[in-house]
Formats: sequence, C-alpha cells, structure tokens
Amino acid sequence: MRLGSFITVIGIPEGLLGNFRIDLMGELTSGEPDPPIILHYNVRLQGDKLTEGPVIVENTLTAAHGWGDEERCPPMQSENNKKVDELKQCNKRVGRLAAGPSNMSIWSSVAKNVSKSERYFPFKQGYLSVMTVRVGEEGFHTTVDGKHVTSFAYRESLEPWLVNEVKISADVRVTSVLASGLPTSENVEHVDMEALKPVSLPPHKKLDIFVGVFSTANNFKRRMAVRRTWMQYAAVRSGAVAVRFFVGLHKNQMVNEELWNEVQAYGDIQLMPFVDYYSLISWKTTEVVSAKYVMKTDDDSFVRVDEVLTSLNRLNKSNGLLYGLINSDSRPHRNTNSKWYISPEEWPEEKYPPWAHGPGYVVSHDIATAVYKRHSEGSLKMFKLEDVAMGIWIEELKKGGLEVSYMKENRVFNEGCKDGYVVAHYQSPRDLLCLWQKLQETNEAKCCADG
Repeated sequence: MRLGSFITVIGIPEGLLGNFRIDLMGELTSGEPDPPIILHYNVRLQGDKLTEGPVIVENTLTAAHGWGDEERCPPMQSENNKKVDELKQCNKRVGRLAAGPSNMSIWSSVAKNVSKSERYFPFKQGYLSVMTVRVGEEGFHTTVDGKHVTSFAYRESLEPWLVNEVKISADVRVTSVLASGLPTSENVEHVDMEALKPVSLPPHKKLDIFVGVFSTANNFKRRMAVRRTWMQYAAVRSGAVAVRFFVGLHKNQMVNEELWNEVQAYGDIQLMPFVDYYSLISWKTTEVVSAKYVMKTDDDSFVRVDEVLTSLNRLNKSNGLLYGLINSDSRPHRNTNSKWYISPEEWPEEKYPPWAHGPGYVVSHDIATAVYKRHSEGSLKMFKLEDVAMGIWIEELKKGGLEVSYMKENRVFNEGCKDGYVVAHYQSPRDLLCLWQKLQETNEAKCCADG
C-alpha cells in the first residue's frame, strides 16, 4: 500500500459474539517464524477484560518485539486521544450516547429504529457495515459507513508499503473486499543477472552523478526493482552515472547472510554497520570524490536519471548547488505526538533554513566535499532529519562564504507519483517496474494506477 491507497471491506458481524479481526500483513522474513502485522484491527462487540462495552483494539506484531502497545477506541482515558494527520486516534462520539439514528450505521439505522439512549458504536451484530482503511502520511485511517472512526500512527519499520496481504477472520460474513490505488502485478521471471550488475567505472573519469540509494537489509525486492528499472538508463549503463545502495546490517544473522550473497552477486552494495545519512557523506571512494554531483534517494523512489541530467546541464551550475524539491518556509514540529517532533533543544529557532525533500535531491561536488570535511573533523552538527540536516549544513557553509543556489524542482514528488515526475516516492517494486515499462512503451513519464 502507498499514500492514498484504500482497502474497503463490506461485511456483516455475526456468529455468537460478532467479534472479528482485519490484519494487514507484511512479508515473511527469512529466519523469522511469522510475518509482521503492520496493522491489527480487532473489533470486540462484546467488550473484553478491560471494558464491558464494545471496543476496537489496534496494534502491531513483530517476531522480534511481539505485540506493541494497544490503542483502544473508545480510549480508556479521553486525554490519551492523540492525533494522526490531524485526525483523532478515536472519534470522540464512539462509546458515547447516540444523538439519534444518524449516529448508527447507515444500514442498521434503516433496519432498526435506534433509541437515543443507545451508545454509538460503528459496528453492530447482524447489520451490514462498510469499512475503509486509508493510507495517510502519518498513519492508517479507518472510516465506517463514510464516518471517520480511528487513526493509527505508523510504527518504526512497519510502514504501509510493506503490506502484501489482508487477512479477515472470526465472526464476520464478508460480502466483498475492494481496493484502489494499489500497484499492478510484477513479473519476476527471466532475470538476467549479468545485465543487472553495475559496469566497471573507467579509471580517472569524472562521473556526472553519484547516486546513493538508502536501503535496509531485508529490502531485496526493492533493490531488485531498482536494478531492473531506472538503473538501466543509458547513462548508468555507460558509467557516466554510478548508483550504489547503502545498506545497514540486520539483527537477524540469516538476513545478513542473504545480504552478503547479494553483495557478492551484484557488487553494487556498500555495507554499513548501520545505515543513515552520514553513511553517504563519510564513504571515502573515488566515485564520490570524482563526481560532479552527489544525489541521495531511497529504494522506494523512481528516479528519471535522464531528466535529472538534463535539468542539471540546463542549470549549468557546478558549484554551490542544492537541487530538488526545496522547502524554504518550514518550521519544526513541536507536537510531541508527531513522528517528526523536534524539541527546542534540538533546534531552538522558529524556522529551518531551506532544505530539499529526501526522496531525491542533488548537491554539487564542492558542497559534498565541504560537508564530508566537516564530518571528518567532528565539527558537523548532527540532526536526526536527514533532508533538513543537509539544509542546515549548507546554511553553515554559507556563513563561511560559500555562495549557494537553490534550484527548486517541482517534479520531485515526495508523497507518491504524478505524471511528468522526475522523482516519484513511495513506489513499491511493482510500481517501479510499471513506471519503467510505461517509459519504454510511450517515452512519457506516466504514473501507474492512481499514482
């Protein structure tokens, strides 16, 4: 799933209790006994050991950490009702006295005249409900019969694009399941491994761009999709552009063994004890030192390498350049519930200096060299938001006399895909293959499905 994806389940809670579960499952990782549950949505119409009234319980599950902290709707304490994408974790009307039939399911209210003394709950045993799970920027949002009910913030390493299966179980008769905004299928047969290996870089030749792709150890499918798609651009195959993956080691030894086999097979991975944005800066290689530009992207991004090169050549700015989706009026998130929360101690000022969104930005050679030098000297200010950090470092270089040009590229889409893209973010492996196929067939940057 990706930003804007929907899954709609139409069904009737029935049976003895009417309890049911909807689980968004991730992919099983080698060495783990069970796949992770990205979202566990548990409807308990008869309540549970903590409450007598009906309740919705949301959670996550991983083999390494077990169940996470439950989130309940209605919550045990109203003051704990936090917000996700500006929506409350639980609609405040859930569990309260209904104001009339309009507060019940649109289906059950037709079938039964609801008393005003009845407490509102979005599901009712024996009556049809339409539930939709939507992918937002910060979390999953569920609606029932068109009304927002719950919001659940993503948890670390359990993002929506890892979902590859929906499980519906217990006392519910499912009428239909609908989905929109999901990628098309992927054909993984007949892969020519030799064609996916990077070309040997000519000695003493300056690269046009060095591209660092940040990835994680168990994201093999994403790396394969990148190899089969935008790493096949002529500029990459000719050696004018070098693409390398930066991958941190995994806590699971079997995953690391598979990763090591991948390193030996393809030769395009730089292993790190852990991966973060300092990895790209501190990697002392000929490729980085001799590149005119250094680009940072992610393994779920599609990069139109040819268009990036064309744009940089058109700009004709080889020094003091930050190119990408520039944000010049950004303020730190002070809400402690935000995944991007920054305390006043971390950044005391009201605004950030200009920065470029992380899915795809480019800096010129002189900026990359200067930042690396400060890093090696221990004078680089560390900051946990990678893309903002680069903007902060560049601002420091400006104070030292460096003239900087900020070149905004509105075709870098950091929340999905739009036709005409230069970079499209949050793309699954199947999305990447689909985008590449469209480029080959039409020579136009057209998105797949709903983008």
